[in-house]
Amino acid sequence: MTNIVEFEPGAGRGVLIITAHADDAALFLGGTIARWVDADWRVIVVRVTDDRWDSYQMNEAETTIANKHQFDAALAALGVAEVVELDYPTDTLGDASEVDLRERIIKLIRTHRPYALATFDPYAMYHEDNQDHLMIAAATDEAFWTAQFDKHHPEHFAEGLGPHGVFERWYFGRRVTDVTDVVDISSTIDRKISAALCHDAMLRNLVQQLKLQARTGGWRIPLLDDLRNGDLSVLIDPMLRQQASSVGHRYGVAMAEEFRVVRFGGLSALLETLGERI
Repeated sequence: MTNIVEFEPGAGRGVLIITAHADDAALFLGGTIARWVDADWRVIVVRVTDDRWDSYQMNEAETTIANKHQFDAALAALGVAEVVELDYPTDTLGDASEVDLRERIIKLIRTHRPYALATFDPYAMYHEDNQDHLMIAAATDEAFWTAQFDKHHPEHFAEGLGPHGVFERWYFGRRVTDVTDVVDISSTIDRKISAALCHDAMLRNLVQQLKLQARTGGWRIPLLDDLRNGDLSVLIDPMLRQQASSVGHRYGVAMAEEFRVVRFGGLSALLETLGERI
């Protein structure tokens, strides 16, 4: 049964969101991030790569700087104050050490001690074509478990950190195939769109990619030609509203984002049977 999420006050609780690229937070779960912020949760967003190559007709240095500034602006539009940069070169995680990446995520979990962890769904692979997303999904999923162990990376303990168990894991993706939780983002869709539009360099690169693919197929989309230096909102605003509306329609709300959420390691029934609140 799918749950329509009701956000309780954060009461000091945090959510650690692990993303690959600058625009992931806004595009995949921007409305939900804004809902967490509104409920006074502590939201920490991690960008694993530096997006140094995601632009069109800009050099690498310009691209890196622009995407960093636009990432910060997007998170500010959502109300996020805490950002962590891991600075891996973009589009290279397929060749990176998963063990090394996992260690860095374990340390983030032990440092920030979040109530919830959110990242790409490692089990929605059929619909995912970005190797950076795949690597982060696998490394984060394993880090959830190993951050709790007292023999994994004892060097962290020498820095005053300790094992930490995350209570909830929120998984998102291009298509979530086993949806458990839906967030009504009707009240935050405008902020999601504002945050997405901050990513000017990345979105103009997307426009160029779409033009190239259409041309190969023998098509031309006049709107994309008009967007070379034009207002991206005429494309992005209706696209994101339609996407959120389509998800919402399935669950009886106006606008929504969907997730696969695992609570208490999938043993919620045990918790409800034997546990008591503290």
